[in-house]
Amino acid sequence: MRSITRTMAFFFIFPFLMGCKGEGGKKATDSGVSTQVQPKEAQSKKVEILKEKPQGVEAPEGMVWIPGREFMQGAVHQDKMAMGHEKPAHRVAVDGFFMDVNEVTNADFRKFVDATDYVTVAEREIDWEEMKKQLPEGTPKPPDSIMQPGSLTFKKTKTPVPNLYDFSQWWRWTIGANWKHPNGPGSSIKGLDNHPVVHISYEDALAYCDWAGRRLPSEAEWELAARANRDGAIFVWGDDLSMLSQMANSWEGEFPVTNTQVDGFERRAPVRSYQANDLGLYDMAGNVWEWTSDWYNSNYYKEMASSNQLAVNPIGPRTPFNERDRYAKERVIKGGSFLCSESYCASYRISARMATSLDSAQEHLGFRTVATVDMVQRETNK
Repeated sequence: MRSITRTMAFFFIFPFLMGCKGEGGKKATDSGVSTQVQPKEAQSKKVEILKEKPQGVEAPEGMVWIPGREFMQGAVHQDKMAMGHEKPAHRVAVDGFFMDVNEVTNADFRKFVDATDYVTVAEREIDWEEMKKQLPEGTPKPPDSIMQPGSLTFKKTKTPVPNLYDFSQWWRWTIGANWKHPNGPGSSIKGLDNHPVVHISYEDALAYCDWAGRRLPSEAEWELAARANRDGAIFVWGDDLSMLSQMANSWEGEFPVTNTQVDGFERRAPVRSYQANDLGLYDMAGNVWEWTSDWYNSNYYKEMASSNQLAVNPIGPRTPFNERDRYAKERVIKGGSFLCSESYCASYRISARMATSLDSAQEHLGFRTVATVDMVQRETNK
């Protein structure tokens, strides 16, 4: 049995909810003040970062080496679309690691399910007793007709919407939607082996990682990989927004009414449909959002920058906190999706980030994995 996604719960119970869709510190208070993870400090001695891949360690199939280095994490100064929680940029240093060349595909995930008989969160029955633990006391139980396994799917509106903060206008709870039926009952992944797997909750992604001998990237690792060698750039290809349709699967046209499909796709695209970044990674912008391991905390970037210290291999804040939703326990997702448009969050930018609840599953949310040198060596020696 599983608890219903908080996204689904608020979708029906709190229709007024609006929104655009680690270790070391103390719990966030009602004022939003929290102590974040304390970075290792580099004051008097040089920080040793693993930059080059050690000799004798080969990249696992489907992965590439991401050289370690120091960089500025967060929004660049010329990015006029950057949101407040992407600022200010702060110094981080990250050891090298291996990363999947592309998002985990339907074929990849099927191998995992076939080997383990795993059932995703979106496929499990809903337990109201567990669900209540995530909601304010006294919240009424939704009708049984709604309390069925499913996930969130996207539906275009028939007319322009004046309020782009009200996501309930284009998202709907779809009973029967899951990774095998990404657009709901009647849809299928037949012939879509090379499409990114979606409707994946955080728990689902962790289960896959455990089976594969991998883990999810930290937010800093993800941004280092996406940025590649383009420090100071807004996008993985540079600063030229006019190249968007050539470089990423995003929403082009009036959101959420008309997608002109200038980039070639209405919804998800097969992995590797667009040019890789400078490190050989595909779809680090657009297509589907990707999980990271970091808790989301609205204050994190401000507190990291205020420490004025180099953060070495940061793993995010100890506790989650969202100033717009005090009940939320969310992780950071990165990369944007096919639903991102210039008028609606523009999250195909390198520094873009969003918060998603752990049990949330949606048709534009997937993941990719990473592995450290130690992890690869352990798998090799099995």
